[in-house]
Amino acid sequence: MTLIRKTINVKAPLTNEQLIELDEASKKSIIVDDECPEITEAEFAQFAEIAQKRREERKNPIVSIRLSPDTLDKAKKLGKGYTGILSRIIDKALNSPEFLRECL
Repeated sequence: MTLIRKTINVKAPLTNEQLIELDEASKKSIIVDDECPEITEAEFAQFAEIAQKRREERKNPIVSIRLSPDTLDKAKKLGKGYTGILSRIIDKALNSPEFLRECL
């Protein structure tokens, strides 16, 4: 068995070579062995249940806060995921007693 690892930039369109490689890989049969047994429906259901529970545990509640237009513009300039960055900034600020005293 040969293991081939490739790194693909998922934001860039696939090259012709990559498309051919994917097409060839899709035609190969799946080999099940002792080290990698096929997943049963019951196991798949159990994995799905665990994944759902973990998603729920990690899910952050949605809150509304008022920001100045200037602050919001700066935050949006951080790009995609700026709300997560704001969340981490708030977490860090709330865990810093000196910073909290400065803001109060």
